[in-house]
Amino acid sequence: MTDKELFDIAKEAVALSRAPYSGFNVGAALLCKNGKVYKGANIENAAYSATVCAERTAVFRAVLDGETEFVSIAVAAKNQNGEYVSAPPCGTCRQVLSEFCKSDFKVIFGTDDNLNCITLNDILPYSFSLL
Repeated sequence: MTDKELFDIAKEAVALSRAPYSGFNVGAALLCKNGKVYKGANIENAAYSATVCAERTAVFRAVLDGETEFVSIAVAAKNQNGEYVSAPPCGTCRQVLSEFCKSDFKVIFGTDDNLNCITLNDILPYSFSLL
């Protein structure tokens, strides 16, 4: 699967987002080593600390299905004006990814016109994890 194809699936997941407070809708698509893709979307709560990001939703869904080997994740986001904007994973999501993914795991984010592709090690250097 290409980075663009995975990003397009993340864009589909944006429609599943629940972001009534921020208006910032995020979708994620997590590619497993076996080719299966898990979608995730951010789900907000009035108590922001209870909000769950799209990336973590996708990872946790995959782990609950018994998946343990991941290749890449794509993240797509729309702002309050409905425009796609670049949104790399937040710090908490980066830490969760480091718990389940190797340092060469690919992180894809951006817009159709400017798609970024970096490794987990690039986005979270000096991380701590079991892997």
